[in-house]
Amino acid sequence: MKKAVVLLSGGLDSTTCLAIAKSEGFSCFALSFIYGQRHSAELRAAELIARHMSVAEHKVIQLDTGLFSGSALTDQFIQVPQFNGSTEIPVTYVPARNTIFLAMALGFAESIGARDIFIGASSVDYSHYPDCRAEFISAFQTLANLATKAGINGDSFTIHAPLQNLSKVQTIQLGHQLSVDYSLTVSCYQANEQGEACGHCDSCTFRKRGFMGAKIEDPTLYRKN
Repeated sequence: MKKAVVLLSGGLDSTTCLAIAKSEGFSCFALSFIYGQRHSAELRAAELIARHMSVAEHKVIQLDTGLFSGSALTDQFIQVPQFNGSTEIPVTYVPARNTIFLAMALGFAESIGARDIFIGASSVDYSHYPDCRAEFISAFQTLANLATKAGINGDSFTIHAPLQNLSKVQTIQLGHQLSVDYSLTVSCYQANEQGEACGHCDSCTFRKRGFMGAKIEDPTLYRKN
C-alpha cells in the first residue's frame, strides 16, 4: 500500500480527510500537534479517531508553544469571539500554523517514503485564514518539491486538500458516505475538558449549519450555557 501522512487535529474536517485517504487505499500515518491550544479535548479526540480508524501510526508532536502567541486559540487572555459572519481574518488565526504543520509532515513523509500528504483545509465555510486557501496549498506543494531530495530527484510530493472546495454540508455528506463517526470529533475553539462545545464560535456555527443542511443528526455535545 502507498503511504500517506494525514494531519489529524481531531476535528470534523481532518477526520473526514483521513477517511478519504483511507478510501483511496493509502496506509495512513497521522500527525497531531500540541501547540498551546486552549484545550486538550481535540487531541484526545484525535487519539480515539486514530485508533478507531486503524491508522498505521499516530504521532503527537509537542511544539514550542511560544511560536504561536497572539491568537485566541493559544492565549487564555484573548476571548474567542462568537460567530459574526465577518470576512476579516479573526483573532482565532494562529500565525503560520498550517505552514509549520505541513513542513513537519513533509519531513516525516520523506523519512518514511510517503509522497502524499493530506490536510483538511477548506476555503468554503471557513474563517478566512490565509493558510487554508488553494493558493497556499499549491504554493506549499511547489516548495515541497523544491526543498527535498525526493522532489529534486523527480519523486514528487502531492499535497491533497480534498475538502478545499466543499461546503460543510458537502463535507459531512461525504463523511457520512464513508461511515465517519462524527461523535468522536471535537471542533469547538473553546471546548471544555469533557469535549463539550460552546455552540457559538465560528467552528461550532459552521459545524451546526453543516449537519442541519445535510439533514444528518448532529452528534456534538454542547455545553448548557
